[in-house]
Amino acid sequence: MKEKKKPDNVVFNQSTQKYDASLKPYATNVGAPAIKATENITWKNKNILKANKQIEAKYLELQAEYKKMMEELEYNNLVYNAKFNFEPIIGNTYHLYRDKKEQAFLSIIPPNECNFNFIGSFYLNSELIWKKTDNNIKAIK
Repeated sequence: MKEKKKPDNVVFNQSTQKYDASLKPYATNVGAPAIKATENITWKNKNILKANKQIEAKYLELQAEYKKMMEELEYNNLVYNAKFNFEPIIGNTYHLYRDKKEQAFLSIIPPNECNFNFIGSFYLNSELIWKKTDNNIKAIK
């Protein structure tokens, strides 16, 4: 048997077989106020600008962190490729120099007590990574 369809202006839920106009989140009768779309272009433009600034700032932070990591890698490789005849102790600071043949070597002698070509001072941390400890680093060849 064919069910009788309710008119379009009657809000009837077929699945629950109930009238549920009062449960709808929108107006359901002809006399209800019109639903108007709000103007959101200003909101979008303002927030696009904010979002872009935030993403750009995050990008610049990541870029600076990347540069710092690459510099740290370069110094770490420089020290590990240097000559040294001792086992460095974690937590100590060592000094990197160049000899007459322009080869890097690591020493415990501080730069104010010798006449070697000083490159920089480095600290061996607990992760066995050499960290630069001063700003007197000369150009790395």
